[in-house]
Amino acid sequence: MAGNEDDQARFRRVVLPHLSDAYALARWIVGNPTDAEDVVQDACLGAFRGIEGYAGGNARAWLLTITRNAAFTWLSKNRSATVFSVDDVEEVERKELDRGLPMEGSETPEAALIAKADANRLEAAIAQLPVPFREALVLRDVQGLDYREIAQVIKVPIGTVMSRLARARSRLIAGIAAQEGVGKT
Repeated sequence: MAGNEDDQARFRRVVLPHLSDAYALARWIVGNPTDAEDVVQDACLGAFRGIEGYAGGNARAWLLTITRNAAFTWLSKNRSATVFSVDDVEEVERKELDRGLPMEGSETPEAALIAKADANRLEAAIAQLPVPFREALVLRDVQGLDYREIAQVIKVPIGTVMSRLARARSRLIAGIAAQEGVGKT
Protein backbone atom coordinates (compact mmCIF):
# COMPACT_ATOMS: atom_id res chain seq x y z
CA MET A 1 0.00 0.00 0.00
CA ALA A 2 2.92 2.37 0.67
CA GLY A 3 3.98 2.11 -2.98
CA ASN A 4 0.51 3.21 -4.04
CA GLU A 5 0.74 6.29 -1.80
CA ASP A 6 4.15 7.09 -3.29
CA ASP A 7 2.69 6.81 -6.80
CA GLN A 8 -0.15 9.15 -5.83
CA ALA A 9 2.26 11.71 -4.40
CA ARG A 10 4.48 11.44 -7.47
CA PHE A 11 1.45 11.82 -9.75
CA ARG A 12 0.41 14.98 -7.90
CA ARG A 13 3.94 16.37 -8.14
CA VAL A 14 4.63 15.41 -11.77
CA VAL A 15 1.25 15.60 -13.53
CA LEU A 16 -1.06 18.01 -11.73
CA PRO A 17 1.03 21.17 -12.34
CA HIS A 18 0.71 20.60 -16.11
CA LEU A 19 -3.00 19.76 -16.41
CA SER A 20 -3.91 23.11 -17.96
CA ASP A 21 -1.23 22.62 -20.63
CA ALA A 22 -2.53 19.11 -21.31
CA TYR A 23 -6.07 20.45 -21.66
CA ALA A 24 -4.96 23.23 -24.01
CA LEU A 25 -3.14 20.77 -26.26
CA ALA A 26 -6.05 18.32 -26.25
CA ARG A 27 -8.47 21.12 -27.09
CA TRP A 28 -6.38 22.20 -30.06
CA ILE A 29 -6.10 18.65 -31.37
CA VAL A 30 -9.72 17.51 -30.94
CA GLY A 31 -11.24 20.96 -31.40
CA ASN A 32 -13.87 20.76 -28.68
CA PRO A 33 -13.65 21.64 -24.97
CA THR A 34 -15.84 18.75 -23.81
CA ASP A 35 -13.96 16.19 -25.89
CA ALA A 36 -10.68 17.67 -24.65
CA GLU A 37 -11.79 16.99 -21.07
CA ASP A 38 -12.33 13.33 -22.02
CA VAL A 39 -8.90 13.19 -23.62
CA VAL A 40 -7.21 14.71 -20.56
CA GLN A 41 -9.01 12.25 -18.31
CA ASP A 42 -7.70 9.38 -20.46
CA ALA A 43 -4.23 10.95 -20.44
CA CYS A 44 -4.30 11.25 -16.65
CA LEU A 45 -5.26 7.62 -16.32
CA GLY A 46 -2.40 6.69 -18.61
CA ALA A 47 0.00 8.92 -16.70
CA PHE A 48 -1.06 7.41 -13.39
CA ARG A 49 -0.59 3.89 -14.76
CA GLY A 50 2.85 4.86 -16.05
CA ILE A 51 4.01 7.08 -13.19
CA GLU A 52 6.17 4.32 -11.76
CA GLY A 53 8.10 4.20 -15.04
CA TYR A 54 8.57 7.98 -15.25
CA ALA A 55 12.33 8.42 -15.22
CA GLY A 56 12.42 12.11 -14.41
CA GLY A 57 13.30 14.87 -16.81
CA ASN A 58 10.78 17.22 -18.37
CA ALA A 59 7.47 16.28 -16.73
CA ARG A 60 5.54 18.69 -18.94
CA ALA A 61 6.84 17.13 -22.16
CA TRP A 62 6.16 13.66 -20.72
CA LEU A 63 2.53 14.55 -19.95
CA LEU A 64 2.03 16.33 -23.28
CA THR A 65 3.29 13.23 -25.08
CA ILE A 66 0.75 11.11 -23.23
CA THR A 67 -1.96 13.70 -23.92
CA ARG A 68 -1.12 13.84 -27.63
CA ASN A 69 -1.29 10.06 -27.88
CA ALA A 70 -4.60 10.00 -25.98
CA ALA A 71 -6.00 12.69 -28.30
CA PHE A 72 -5.11 10.78 -31.44
CA THR A 73 -6.49 7.56 -29.93
CA TRP A 74 -9.69 9.43 -29.10
CA LEU A 75 -9.87 10.86 -32.63
CA SER A 76 -9.40 7.44 -34.20
CA LYS A 77 -12.30 6.06 -32.16
CA ASN A 78 -14.66 9.02 -32.41
CA ARG A 79 -14.04 10.83 -35.70
CA SER A 80 -13.93 9.89 -39.34
CA ALA A 81 -10.56 9.18 -40.88
CA THR A 82 -10.40 12.42 -42.89
CA VAL A 83 -7.24 13.56 -41.11
CA PHE A 84 -4.11 14.41 -43.10
CA SER A 85 -1.36 11.90 -42.72
CA VAL A 86 2.11 13.20 -42.00
CA ASP A 87 3.31 11.85 -45.35
CA ASP A 88 0.61 13.88 -47.14
CA VAL A 89 1.64 17.04 -45.31
CA GLU A 90 5.31 16.53 -46.05
CA GLU A 91 4.51 15.89 -49.73
CA VAL A 92 2.55 19.16 -49.86
CA GLU A 93 5.55 20.92 -48.31
CA ARG A 94 7.88 19.47 -50.95
CA LYS A 95 5.56 20.49 -53.80
CA GLU A 96 5.21 24.02 -52.46
CA LEU A 97 8.98 24.34 -52.11
CA ASP A 98 9.38 23.08 -55.69
CA ARG A 99 6.96 25.79 -56.86
CA GLY A 100 9.09 28.38 -55.09
CA LEU A 101 6.72 29.18 -52.23
CA PRO A 102 8.60 30.46 -49.19
CA MET A 103 9.17 28.13 -46.25
CA GLU A 104 9.31 30.88 -43.67
CA GLY A 105 7.40 34.13 -43.66
CA SER A 106 8.94 37.38 -42.55
CA GLU A 107 8.64 37.90 -38.82
CA THR A 108 7.48 41.52 -39.17
CA PRO A 109 4.35 40.82 -41.28
CA GLU A 110 3.53 37.81 -39.08
CA ALA A 111 3.74 39.86 -35.92
CA ALA A 112 1.72 42.68 -37.48
CA LEU A 113 -1.02 40.40 -38.78
CA ILE A 114 -1.29 38.41 -35.57
CA ALA A 115 -1.39 41.62 -33.53
CA LYS A 116 -4.23 42.95 -35.68
CA ALA A 117 -6.28 39.74 -35.59
CA ASP A 118 -8.69 39.30 -32.74
CA ALA A 119 -8.57 36.13 -30.65
CA ASN A 120 -11.53 34.46 -32.37
CA ARG A 121 -10.19 34.96 -35.88
CA LEU A 122 -6.75 33.80 -34.81
CA GLU A 123 -8.19 30.70 -33.18
CA ALA A 124 -10.29 29.99 -36.29
CA ALA A 125 -7.22 30.35 -38.52
CA ILE A 126 -5.19 28.01 -36.30
CA ALA A 127 -8.06 25.50 -36.26
CA GLN A 128 -7.98 25.41 -40.08
CA LEU A 129 -4.36 24.21 -40.14
CA PRO A 130 -3.76 20.51 -40.82
CA VAL A 131 -3.28 18.66 -37.51
CA PRO A 132 0.51 18.11 -37.83
CA PHE A 133 1.05 21.84 -38.45
CA ARG A 134 -1.43 22.89 -35.77
CA GLU A 135 0.08 20.69 -33.07
CA ALA A 136 3.63 21.90 -33.81
CA LEU A 137 2.46 25.53 -33.72
CA VAL A 138 0.51 25.07 -30.50
CA LEU A 139 3.35 23.21 -28.78
CA ARG A 140 5.82 25.96 -29.74
CA ASP A 141 3.88 29.21 -29.69
CA VAL A 142 1.17 28.44 -27.14
CA GLN A 143 2.85 25.89 -24.86
CA GLY A 144 6.36 27.34 -25.26
CA LEU A 145 8.21 24.06 -25.83
CA ASP A 146 11.58 24.23 -27.57
CA TYR A 147 12.26 22.33 -30.81
CA ARG A 148 13.86 19.38 -29.04
CA GLU A 149 10.91 19.00 -26.69
CA ILE A 150 8.43 19.22 -29.57
CA ALA A 151 10.39 16.58 -31.48
CA GLN A 152 10.24 14.36 -28.39
CA VAL A 153 6.47 14.88 -27.96
CA ILE A 154 5.47 14.26 -31.59
CA LYS A 155 8.25 11.77 -32.28
CA VAL A 156 9.76 13.39 -35.39
CA PRO A 157 13.23 14.82 -36.16
CA ILE A 158 13.94 18.43 -35.18
CA GLY A 159 14.17 19.38 -38.86
CA THR A 160 10.61 18.19 -39.37
CA VAL A 161 9.50 20.26 -36.38
CA MET A 162 11.17 23.33 -37.88
CA SER A 163 9.60 22.66 -41.29
CA ARG A 164 6.13 22.17 -39.81
CA LEU A 165 6.42 25.35 -37.77
CA ALA A 166 7.50 27.32 -40.82
CA ARG A 167 4.64 25.93 -42.90
CA ALA A 168 2.13 26.46 -40.06
CA ARG A 169 3.17 30.07 -39.62
CA SER A 170 3.12 30.70 -43.36
CA ARG A 171 -0.38 29.23 -43.66
CA LEU A 172 -1.52 31.12 -40.58
CA ILE A 173 -0.31 34.40 -42.08
CA ALA A 174 -2.07 33.60 -45.37
CA GLY A 175 -5.28 32.64 -43.57
CA ILE A 176 -5.37 35.81 -41.49
CA ALA A 177 -4.47 37.95 -44.51
CA ALA A 178 -7.31 36.33 -46.47
CA GLN A 179 -9.73 37.01 -43.59
CA GLU A 180 -8.70 40.65 -43.53
CA GLY A 181 -9.03 40.90 -47.31
CA VAL A 182 -12.60 39.59 -47.11
CA GLY A 183 -13.69 42.41 -44.81
CA LYS A 184 -12.22 45.16 -47.04
CA THR A 185 -13.60 46.53 -50.31
